[in-house]
Amino acid sequence: MRWWDIDPVLELEKALFPEDAWSRGMFWSELAHSRGPTATKRYVVAEAGDRIVGYGGLAASADVGDIQTIAVARDQWGTGVGALILTELLRAATAFECAEVMLECRIDNIRAQKLYERFGFEPIGFRRGYYQPGNVDALVMRLQDPSTSVQGTETHG
Repeated sequence: MRWWDIDPVLELEKALFPEDAWSRGMFWSELAHSRGPTATKRYVVAEAGDRIVGYGGLAASADVGDIQTIAVARDQWGTGVGALILTELLRAATAFECAEVMLECRIDNIRAQKLYERFGFEPIGFRRGYYQPGNVDALVMRLQDPSTSVQGTETHG
């Protein structure tokens, strides 16, 4: 992801997460730490033609990676875009020498949980009332040793 991707990413962000969408400033701040020899973050976009159809980001601190966000346009659900984004984020975690990767997802987002489980993530706990509004719990998941994720890196149409 580069600065010129922020506007289309924001459109997708607002469509998918209307009540708690990230701001332009949040994306700028994340991208500020994603380049150069001291980079601690990696953000990627997925494109179909000239349209951004997904994005994701990872932050690394010491030997732990944290998936900050993954989003895929609704018309692209089930096409493998989410798996491609997650694959790229796990490659970044490996490059950052992360021993494990953490993430949270809504407890009611079974589609995302199944994707993460395919990659080897395991549930380790909950964060009560993490998602607002609505006071929805987050399922905390962890992948140990992202360099050996069980999911292949093949791409599908």
